[in-house]
Amino acid sequence: MTATRDDVLAALAGITDPATGGPLTESGAVKALTLDAGAVRFVLEIAPSRARDYEAVKAEAEARLDALDGVSRVSVVMTAHSTPEAPPDLKPGKPAGPKGPQKVPGVDRIVAIASGKGGVGKSTLTANLACALAAEGRRVGLMDADVYGPSQPRMLGVSGRPASPDGQTILPLRNYGVTMMSIGLMTNEDQAVVWRGPMLMGALQQMLNQVQWGALDVLLVDLPPGTGDVQMTLAQKAQVDGAIVVSTPQDIALLDARKGIDMFKQLNVPILGMVENMSTHICSNCGHEEHVFGHGGVAAESAKLGVPLLAEVPLHMAIRTASDGGAPIVVSDPESAQAQAFRDIARGMIDRGEA
Repeated sequence: MTATRDDVLAALAGITDPATGGPLTESGAVKALTLDAGAVRFVLEIAPSRARDYEAVKAEAEARLDALDGVSRVSVVMTAHSTPEAPPDLKPGKPAGPKGPQKVPGVDRIVAIASGKGGVGKSTLTANLACALAAEGRRVGLMDADVYGPSQPRMLGVSGRPASPDGQTILPLRNYGVTMMSIGLMTNEDQAVVWRGPMLMGALQQMLNQVQWGALDVLLVDLPPGTGDVQMTLAQKAQVDGAIVVSTPQDIALLDARKGIDMFKQLNVPILGMVENMSTHICSNCGHEEHVFGHGGVAAESAKLGVPLLAEVPLHMAIRTASDGGAPIVVSDPESAQAQAFRDIARGMIDRGEA
């Protein structure tokens, strides 16, 4: 027997919503409900102050749905909704929000790692840079804000769900000297995050302000590609000290990288520099060097924009396999030529007081 959407809604209707006293299905808290081959997924969108109350609701929902015939798996994610706000003002020189960006308690500096388009190695660079900074003795945090494609748990070899002893504070996980939090730790690895803008903004604010980051010299934020809600919310809510833009040398990637740089300028976030990723490939058999995606495009662009070129990172299988294996190349083979580029970026940031 296969469970239907009506069966799921009927089960959830028997649960009382703590905020309204009525059925959970009538309160508007249940969002993005999907039923696919016996797997039930939905989001509980709640007020941050009611998180403790809804832990019991979440547990009851999971128990009721697990008991339904034809349901093989249940996944419930809680997120706090945010109060609707006017669109951020992107005109230069004006504050990004009504109260202005705020410092995250305990965090000295926030550095965003961004790209104009996906697939240029931004998350790989972030993981390796975080580990390289930790190896240099810095207290490092990594916030995986790439909500639709969170990859940092896999790259840093972290698994398990963060604890919340009081229902409010979230305890991040840690590996290789890096304190890390990611939406990917709250969902199954193959589960899509089907959220609209307000839910994204609520989740981002939770990761900024409800995670117990502790005392950090620098918090790296792995942003999603593009110029959307997450980037604007981060600049609006938190004091971002700078951004590093990652691009491959090819013209198509640089077109989008320019848009990302322009966005940060409008949001009054300094550009710390650019990184040319997949800059060159050296054949492991014959030693022939080949510029698969072109070469020097990012260097020319950084010179044109007047921002530093931080590194040219090679396209190398060892970098890919290390990340897939959960131990970035900076950790698994720190003395290799492939790790050197990331270590140089880290040391340069420390020398300039950026981390």
